[in-house]
Amino acid sequence: MPMKFNKSGQLFLVAAASLGVATALTACDQLTGTLTVDFVYVSSARAAGPNNYGEIDVFEINSQSGHMRQIPTSPFPSGGRNPVAEVVAPSDGTLYVVNQDDNSIVQFTIGNDGKLYPQNTVNTPGVFPVAVTTSGSNLIVADTYQPLPSCSTLAPCAGSIAAWPIKSDDSLDRQHPFVNTSLETNYWPLTLPGNSSDVVTPTAITAAGSNVFVAAYDSTSSAGYIFAFAVTGAAPNLSLTPLNNGVPTPAGVHPSAITADPGGAHLYATDYSANKVLAFSIDANGGLAPLSGSPFPTGNAPSAIVIDARGQLAYVANSLDSTITGYTLSSGALKTVATFATDTQPVAIGIDPALNQYLFTANFLANTVSGFSIDATSGQLLSSQFSPFKANANPTAVAAIPHGSAAKK
Repeated sequence: MPMKFNKSGQLFLVAAASLGVATALTACDQLTGTLTVDFVYVSSARAAGPNNYGEIDVFEINSQSGHMRQIPTSPFPSGGRNPVAEVVAPSDGTLYVVNQDDNSIVQFTIGNDGKLYPQNTVNTPGVFPVAVTTSGSNLIVADTYQPLPSCSTLAPCAGSIAAWPIKSDDSLDRQHPFVNTSLETNYWPLTLPGNSSDVVTPTAITAAGSNVFVAAYDSTSSAGYIFAFAVTGAAPNLSLTPLNNGVPTPAGVHPSAITADPGGAHLYATDYSANKVLAFSIDANGGLAPLSGSPFPTGNAPSAIVIDARGQLAYVANSLDSTITGYTLSSGALKTVATFATDTQPVAIGIDPALNQYLFTANFLANTVSGFSIDATSGQLLSSQFSPFKANANPTAVAAIPHGSAAKK
């Protein structure tokens, strides 16, 4: 019996040692990038460090398991206070972070290992930026308030948007911002024709082709709208032209997030108050028309929406329910697949750009990121290995780039 015990023990030790080696190799492979398919950037709003800056957590996604873990040097300072929005440059080599309390956009170069290197800071024309997007080689930001002396948190006014060309080095062209020739300013107020005194606050922004769409909430009348603009002119004389004579499209009660499908044929806006997704077709002139069956049901307090790269699946983060509602898309219409649990209060959502296979949410109250793998046929979600993943306090936004060979496809 003792002899048998020793042999069994030896076998066990060999197996354990082999497992340890395999685990170490797997970790090493992911660290060196052979299994890392994406880098995901998650902004955390809670102040940290001597400058009270927010932070950016950098996660790598394992291509085989979907497991997400922070790179060894993560997190990085956001370069300002209260980061609330992010977007990646068309080159995938730069991350732009919007710091709301500093009215700033910070440009970070992204290293091959996912690390962030701060380069330049640009102040937005307005006050308290809330959302950002890119349209071709241009960056557009939405501010809570216009830069008016009479406007403040105690005396709020309508918000505005502004834009800059993105230069070849991914810096913003501060010498040639978009110009609003009708007002001789570098911003566009979000005002309602005939009701210019209404307090219209932008909540989200997206682009479809050369058109830019801004979701906004009119707190004066408790109504939602979508403003549309076209990028016009040629560098260095670029501008935004309001579509439909500046008249916005009604969009429910309180739109909270907005996105377009990959082909730019359809636009979607979540309604935070009505628990719906509004779906529109986009015509050749940037006009919006509600799709048949719209609006479509969500969970409670939908806060974010994402569409997969094929334009066949959509997912909405329901912040009050701590869930995701999944949909299939057919001619732009949404059909509910199922509801999936996240950690507490998801406020941002994304899909990995390399494989279109993994989905993630930033969970504001849980201080975590939830990860899922996507069934490309059914739209079902399966929690990634060891999800949810620890983030810094109060994560607010997500952005991602493909890594390694995936970035070259």
